[in-house]
Amino acid sequence: MSRLRYWKLTVEDVRKAVYDPKKVLIWEIKCPKDDQGAVFGVYSYRNGTPWDYDLIKGIVFYHNMIEKEEIDRLTKFLKDKFGGEPAEKSSRIFLKGSREIYDPKEIADLAVQLGDNFEVSTELTIELENFSVPEQEQSNLPAGKILPIPGL
Repeated sequence: MSRLRYWKLTVEDVRKAVYDPKKVLIWEIKCPKDDQGAVFGVYSYRNGTPWDYDLIKGIVFYHNMIEKEEIDRLTKFLKDKFGGEPAEKSSRIFLKGSREIYDPKEIADLAVQLGDNFEVSTELTIELENFSVPEQEQSNLPAGKILPIPGL
């Protein structure tokens, strides 16, 4: 199985992308708050996000140096949008059983909403599997932002 990661994507890169959503393994929207390390990121792993020895399906976010009030506000925002039951593990909040998205336009729209609602910049990453060279060429994703994953 071949895997490619497109990283440091902009909202516009993702908005104009064309790919089969079933090929997305992982997407992430990284949202830095400042240059001191305050950041949160929203992501989804198609096969589930590890929680100890289990895999949890649904949207997840991590946070670093983010105030509790903002974590609560982000949890509510994502729960209202995707459903699921919030569960906390260290610096990650899982929305167990929430609706998952993999379509480029939905991911781009979420990034815009996060940027607007939480006053952050956004940087997107999308990892795809079995994404052939012709699919890469037709995807409208920037070839200069491909990070091959060796050994897979």
